[in-house]
Amino acid sequence: MISTRQLSQLPLPSSLRSILQALAMLDAILEEEWEYRYYSYNAHWSETEHMASMRTGSGDDFFAVFDACGCFLRGFAHEAAMAPANNASSQVWPGVLDTVPSVFRSSLNEAAFHMQDTTFCIWCQAGDAAWSCGVIEFPEGEDDPDGSQWMLTPLDGKPETYQAFAQEYYELDVDLSAITRIFAHEPLTAELVAAFSTSRTLEDILIDAEEIGYHC
Repeated sequence: MISTRQLSQLPLPSSLRSILQALAMLDAILEEEWEYRYYSYNAHWSETEHMASMRTGSGDDFFAVFDACGCFLRGFAHEAAMAPANNASSQVWPGVLDTVPSVFRSSLNEAAFHMQDTTFCIWCQAGDAAWSCGVIEFPEGEDDPDGSQWMLTPLDGKPETYQAFAQEYYELDVDLSAITRIFAHEPLTAELVAAFSTSRTLEDILIDAEEIGYHC
């Protein structure tokens, strides 16, 4: 399991970016309406940044920004013990944001990320060999106090993980080999799209691919 207490299995930014693009591409193939997609990716967030996101539709989300400085990722799980609404201070849990490097200041100040609701934050600066998070005294007796485990574990890059997710979230049995081809960033063709349970056309999916930055 990947979490803020076990970050060693989370892929480094270059690999994570490819994984998140694949997840967003898979969701775009399976779901026509953007607002109902779980994973999204915007390769044109700014002239220098890509932004990936996950939204459950129930108030939980994460946002990840990729730029020349590395990657900054913040998440919010509204039922987590460390959520501001669930702790005594009604503030972001001590240590979560206190030591975020200054190179990620623009993300810390991004209104769209509603940082006041953050339950976990991790980062990996360019050249770093591992992910980092703040020095945190986690509440006792909680398996996943900040919600990072259930949000980050699906980012392991395994096609089987997405297959299980699609079966639960979209109630679809998706061909594993087709998922694997998207994780490999194979070219989008009518033949590949036909391997999915989707009514979407290749032309429409290619428009999403441009926004996602899905390239072979």
